[in-house]
Amino acid sequence: MILVNGQATDTVNARDRGLAYGDGIFRTLRTQAGQPLWWRDHYTKLAADCAALMLACPDEAGLNAEICRVAEAGSGVVKVVITRGSGTRGYAAPAGQTCTRIVASSPLPPHAQVGAPHDIAARWCTLRLARQPRLAGIKHLNRLENVLARAEWDDPAIFEGLLCDDDGMVISGVMSNLFWVRGGELFTPDLSQCGVAGVARARLLRAAARLGIRTHIDRLPPAAILAADAVMICNSVMGVRGVARLDDLTWPPADWPTILNDALYEDVD
Repeated sequence: MILVNGQATDTVNARDRGLAYGDGIFRTLRTQAGQPLWWRDHYTKLAADCAALMLACPDEAGLNAEICRVAEAGSGVVKVVITRGSGTRGYAAPAGQTCTRIVASSPLPPHAQVGAPHDIAARWCTLRLARQPRLAGIKHLNRLENVLARAEWDDPAIFEGLLCDDDGMVISGVMSNLFWVRGGELFTPDLSQCGVAGVARARLLRAAARLGIRTHIDRLPPAAILAADAVMICNSVMGVRGVARLDDLTWPPADWPTILNDALYEDVD
C-alpha cells in the first residue's frame, strides 16, 4: 500500500522536487505486528534530517498513524519519503512550499527473514564517495553513488559492497553501516564527511556503552578492516550480519554478530 499526503495513490506531481533534484529525505524501517520498530529513534532522525535540509517535518502522531495504516500484518518494511514538494523549474524553492509525504509498505526481504544466513560475503567497491560535510549523515534522496556502486556486481553470492571516500577512508556498505572488532574493542567509521548515519548504527553505539565495550569512531583506511578480528554490517531492516568473506579474505565464525544483534533489539531505550 502507498499513501501520498495521506491518500491511497501511487502517483506524485511530475514537478516534484524530489524527482527533479533529489530534494528530500527518507527513512526505511521495519514493522512488527503492524507497528514501526524503534519508532522513537526513526522519528528523531527524520526530524533531524528534515531540519538539516530546511524541510517541514511531518507531525509525529499523524505519520505514525500512516505507517500503521500501510504496514504488513506481520513483519514488513515501510519507507517514508519527504520531498520539498512540487514547484516551477529552477533550484530556488518557492516560498511557502508544501512538502510531499510518501509512505509505502513492502514485504520483509528474504535476507531479513527468520532463517536467513547470519554471515555474508562482501566486496570492495571501486566507486568512491564524495565528501560533503553539509550532507554527511543525512539520508537524503540523492543516492546515485549507491546505485552506481551496487551496479558493480551481479554475483548473487556477494551480498554487500564496502565503500571508501575519495580520500581512501572506509565509510560504509552500499546499504549498511559498518562495524569491526579488534582486540575486544568496537570500531565504526567517522561519518562527518559523507555517508548515512543509520538508526541501527546509533543503537549499536548506545548498546556498546551499556555493555561496557570501548568504541572508536574514526577515519580509518581499509587496512584497519583487513586486520580486524570480526567485521559486521547493520541496518534497520536486517539487524546485524557478520562478514564471513571480503573478496579473498575470510573470517571464522565469531560471537560478536550475535552479541551485538541481541543488544540492538534490547528494548531499553
